[in-house]
Amino acid sequence: MNTQNHQFAEHTAITASVVPDELRIGFWPQHFGSIPQWITLEPRIFAWMDRLCADYQGGIWRFSTLSNGGAFMAPESEHDKTWALFNSMNGNGAELTGEAAGIVACLIAYSHHACRTECDAMTEHYYRLRDFALHHPECSAIMHLID
Repeated sequence: MNTQNHQFAEHTAITASVVPDELRIGFWPQHFGSIPQWITLEPRIFAWMDRLCADYQGGIWRFSTLSNGGAFMAPESEHDKTWALFNSMNGNGAELTGEAAGIVACLIAYSHHACRTECDAMTEHYYRLRDFALHHPECSAIMHLID
């Protein structure tokens, strides 16, 4: 990569776009279909949210795509309620928006899935989402939870 393109890439913000309801059915196969056992990702993300958040009782999740080719899902909440997450594996906790809580659950699930499948495409998904998280307003809390 030449320096000019690299500098442009550093200054281009990664943006998230919510997937419309009518396109949700194709979200997983479109973005993760080449990854072994991709069908298990969604329930594993739900399980991580359940493990990290005592108040999580299931619900509607919003799917989002990233301008860098990444994708993630996040729980919706009433009245912009925050989610209290605690990671017992590292002792870190934080109050997060639904989007940030979803990023945490997805990053952990993506990391574990990449290790389990040894799939480069899954590792790429992890880093695309992590790159988005590094510029997120709740970056510090996200990184402490996944550390």
